[in-house]
Amino acid sequence: MRKKELTIKVCEYDAVEELPESDQKLLQAAREASKNAYAPYSKFCVGAALLLENGEVITGSNQENADFTDGLCAERVALFYANSTYPDQAVKAIAVTAQNSHGFLELPAQPCGSCRQVMVETEVRYNEPIRIIMDGRKYIQVFEGADNLLPFAFKPGDLE
Repeated sequence: MRKKELTIKVCEYDAVEELPESDQKLLQAAREASKNAYAPYSKFCVGAALLLENGEVITGSNQENADFTDGLCAERVALFYANSTYPDQAVKAIAVTAQNSHGFLELPAQPCGSCRQVMVETEVRYNEPIRIIMDGRKYIQVFEGADNLLPFAFKPGDLE
């Protein structure tokens, strides 16, 4: 028998102003991106903003479809666009936010499992962790690396 211990590392901030300036700007870009969501069914508008190694900021918003499996989350919209447009640029950070008819969420917006898996593979692709900033009105959570969100992710080479 092997016994392993799992540790999740997260920093919580009470206000946007407590974040480093670059994180504040990225979070603001994600909030702006959430306004571009196409969410006629769920009314749940998500925005994501990425900071690339070259300083570019890429945004994405969720795009729904009547066949719910054909929609795409804001995080994957931004990550796939960045990876296809700037294939040689690592993703340094991603900010995620969400709003509904009551405004931005009280608790931090959390990426779904599929988005977490894409973040892990993006980290593997560039051999660099991604800073993940999850926005909420009560507090903001910051994770250094997707392993803190998806500790048992599939990774290229694991199945060889």
